[in-house]
Amino acid sequence: MAVKKLRPITPGQRFRVAPGFTEITKSTPEKSLVKSVKRSGGRNSDGRMTMRYLGGGHKRKLRIIDFQRGKHGVPATVKAIEYDPMRSARIALVYYADGEKAYIVAPEGIEVGQTIVSGPGVAPEVGNALPLGEIPLGTIIHNIELRPGKGGALARSAGTYAQLLAREGKYATIKLPSGEMRLVLITCYATVGTVSNSDHMNVSLGKAGRNRWLGRRPRVRGVAMNPVDHPMGGGEGKSSGGHPRSRNGLYAKGQKTRTPKKYSNKLIISRRKK
Repeated sequence: MAVKKLRPITPGQRFRVAPGFTEITKSTPEKSLVKSVKRSGGRNSDGRMTMRYLGGGHKRKLRIIDFQRGKHGVPATVKAIEYDPMRSARIALVYYADGEKAYIVAPEGIEVGQTIVSGPGVAPEVGNALPLGEIPLGTIIHNIELRPGKGGALARSAGTYAQLLAREGKYATIKLPSGEMRLVLITCYATVGTVSNSDHMNVSLGKAGRNRWLGRRPRVRGVAMNPVDHPMGGGEGKSSGGHPRSRNGLYAKGQKTRTPKKYSNKLIISRRKK
């Protein structure tokens, strides 16, 4: 996918870098694989705002994605590459040989008409899903499970990928997109390849209104508020501030937020680069 730089006929287009949709082959979703989703606007069941800066936005339908790839040994044909408003990656509509339809996160380079399959003993080719114990070392992978059968959880957003580095005993060592090195059970499944739409990081919205279409309201800086609203608010001119902290007074920069007794700490070999 390539991005488009538009001619600045309007002020909003001057700084806009738009995504290209050249790889998309179908504009309407599969009816049996979508469901409606209700927006909260940041309000709870009492109607009170509990999350700031949310609200509005275009109506969206949720595409049901198959992260498990649980139909082992049944070949599936890629029928279409589609846009998903709920995620940054593209999705692929696949038809299984037994007639079932499903959406999967589309890997880079997958094409309409291609056959993919999941399960033990399949070839480690782009789009195929197989256990980490059977994938060759050094392979680029995505949609990685953390628990066998639960479905892929790691490396699912646009352009991301992880790398299988080593295997020892019942664990495989994986280098994640953040740089973290982590152990995952070799019985967990992963899909071969990189996630599609790698140019997503180069997109520039160009104007504030486009943020509103995505359901994001304007974010107010703490230093621009009054003292009653934020610990960093108040002061004459630009003299306010102090140490960056959250609205309830907790330090916001440099403080560790991970639970010290988290069960998966023992599985992390090296933390992500700071």
